[in-house]
Formats: sequence, C-alpha cells, structure tokens
Amino acid sequence: MRQRWLPVGVLAGVLFAVNVVARLVSRFALDADAEMQDRLSLAMFLVIGIVLGLVAFVWGRRRPVERWGGDVALAILGALVLTIFVGPFVNGDHPFSNGAGAFFSQVWLYAGFSAGGVLLGYLVLIALGWDHRSQSLKRYAETKLSKPRRVVRR
Repeated sequence: MRQRWLPVGVLAGVLFAVNVVARLVSRFALDADAEMQDRLSLAMFLVIGIVLGLVAFVWGRRRPVERWGGDVALAILGALVLTIFVGPFVNGDHPFSNGAGAFFSQVWLYAGFSAGGVLLGYLVLIALGWDHRSQSLKRYAETKLSKPRRVVRR
C-alpha cells in the first residue's frame, strides 16, 4: 500500500512546495510590485506544468496510462486543495481575500497548466515511441517474428 501512495503524496507535496516558494518570494521580495507578482504567479504555474510533464514522461514509460493517470490526478487534486485553502495563509491572507473571482481564476489556471503539462509530457513520450503501450507492442512483434513458421501439410 505504501509503494502505491507514497509517490502520489510526494508529488502533491512537491507541487504544493512550488506554490509555497512562489508565495514566499512574492511576500518578501516583491511586496509592492503587482506586475512582478503576476509574472511570478505565471512562472509558478509553468513550473508546475513542467514538473507534471516530467512525471507523465517518466511514469508513462514504466506503467500503462490507466495505472498512473489516476495517481497523477489524485496528486494534482490534493496539491490544488492545499494550494487553494492552505497556501494563502503563507502570505497572511485567507482563501477568499481577493474575492471569488481570483479564487476560481487560480483554480482554473492550476487545472489548465496541470492538464497541459501532463498532456504535453505524455504526447512527447508517445511521439518518441517510448510509452508503455508502444514498447509492449514492439516486444509482441519481436516475439511473433522470432518464432519459426509452422509448415502445414496437406
């Protein structure tokens, strides 16, 4: 059980840590500059997308998408909940301090960059032919070609 859920928890923790680091940099280094805070927020979402793309690339090589897809989705959901409801307390705010529009905007940005990162990582993996399915089809074709042809008598 631990082998299955430990990577999911670690991935959720890494995604939340990226958010905490961005919030701390925003709080201490960029306190007054709203434009730089927006750029930092965009950079945070890009880093989250890149991390998830790399995870999809690595996990997609070893396991079928049916096994790792749910794990990644659960990690994203856990990190999203932590980011939305716990993350604002790092800055000394609360989740709805900027209004419901900013709250839901953050939810949609997080979901979009997460889905885009996973999709891009997996599509690159498929394009290279290194995904689990392509490799299993390659192994199947090699075993079929390695068997000698049966002679049929009439």
